[in-house]
Amino acid sequence: MGVDPAAIRRLVTALDGIRDVHSVMVLRHGNVVAEGWWHPFEPDEPHAMFSVSKTFTATAVGIAVAEGLLGVEDRVVDLLPDDAPAEPGENLAAMRVRHLLTMTSGHGTDTMNFTLRNLGRPGARWARDILAAPVTYEPGTRFVYNSGATYLLSAILHRLTGERLLDYLTPRLLAPLGIRGATWEQDPQGVDVGGYGLAITTEDLAAFGQLLLQRGEWEGRRLVPAEWVDQLSAAQVDNGPHDWLDWRRGYGYQVWRCRGRAYRADGAFGQFAVVWPEHDAVVVLTSGTAETNVELEAVFDHLADAFGEVPDGGTAAGGEPAVPEGLAVHVPDGAPSAPVEPLVAGVSFVLEGDDDGSGGRPFPMHSFVVERRAGGGAGGADALDLVWTGEPGGQERSVRCGVGHWVRGTADLDGETATVAGAAAWTDDSTLSLRLLRLGTPFALEVALRFDVDGGAPAVRVAVDQNVSFGPTELLRATGRGQGGA
Repeated sequence: MGVDPAAIRRLVTALDGIRDVHSVMVLRHGNVVAEGWWHPFEPDEPHAMFSVSKTFTATAVGIAVAEGLLGVEDRVVDLLPDDAPAEPGENLAAMRVRHLLTMTSGHGTDTMNFTLRNLGRPGARWARDILAAPVTYEPGTRFVYNSGATYLLSAILHRLTGERLLDYLTPRLLAPLGIRGATWEQDPQGVDVGGYGLAITTEDLAAFGQLLLQRGEWEGRRLVPAEWVDQLSAAQVDNGPHDWLDWRRGYGYQVWRCRGRAYRADGAFGQFAVVWPEHDAVVVLTSGTAETNVELEAVFDHLADAFGEVPDGGTAAGGEPAVPEGLAVHVPDGAPSAPVEPLVAGVSFVLEGDDDGSGGRPFPMHSFVVERRAGGGAGGADALDLVWTGEPGGQERSVRCGVGHWVRGTADLDGETATVAGAAAWTDDSTLSLRLLRLGTPFALEVALRFDVDGGAPAVRVAVDQNVSFGPTELLRATGRGQGGA
């Protein structure tokens, strides 16, 4: 396909140096020329796409426009009459569908903040909350990134079609692209969130990117009007200033412009579908990193000169594979055991805190035990089990971590059973580090247990952090004492 394999290798090497890249796919002329998944992430498992969802929502709007259900100049208050205030202010009354698409609704902040305050309120209506928020500016005059605007687009389509966004898109877009098993988070009224919440596989995202590259045509069938893709991908509004180059090159209909003629669907923590028309290429990434600018720069820096003419006869490149085998998310770096381990293994440590043991912590932990499981890891290697309770007398939760390698399993996190992978190592003579990947998401927990066995009952200092977050990443800082051995 006229792609330099060495450039792909350089890209993958650069991505491997960014902690928590999960997958990459590169397409040229409609063909997959390189793909890789960092173990324990797998090709057939859906991944949370966060704001990549917005581009799917904008595409659905384009399909609905083509079907005559609405127009981009329609007033939002007319399309959501049951949720709009009886007497909307001047700015709200002037808000059009086009303003929602371009993040120029006139709001001064992300209006999802108004819904998050009311998630648990019986009968909460997100669209009503958003439309009641102050519209600070004249619509169309200022770019403010706003997931609430995208939610309103989903709510509008839900009302006009009588079905959720996912169901509307399935026969029109997802099924023709071969996308099966997609899920989308919903609000309490059953409306798909629109601005985030979509989960699909890396290959699904690559197919969507290829559809955009082909201006809405797929296998000879017109799925999205070409004119809509052109409008969606154009720089409709100025979205600067920003410290990162590719975040200030203009914004289209729920897509970001990049250098050259490229544009992208962009989700938090490194979910990308980069559409690169000048090279007839698509690059897709899933990740769990805060270094999203470094990740995107690696794509452009290493692939800018990688694309050439297709050789006569389509000659295949020989030699070293473009994507090396054995890619894996980095495990904690350290030793498989430590002298202190026999003194703390099987000991129940109770953490200091308030009466319920949680101390109001984002990661509730009252007590824990660490135990070694000989042969309990992959290929008969050893593993360590972390067993903990969230409150006194609470239900025990556990997770298995391979010593120096990943072990897949499940764990009760945030009140639900999550698919996880765990790895552990002794990072020094007294500190056990465990890492828990929440598979299908960008999120990982970093657990550090620093033991002190000098005199009396063994003591511990506990630190639990999350790799990326929309809020604080520090989840727990606590100390505790051992209460007895196994």
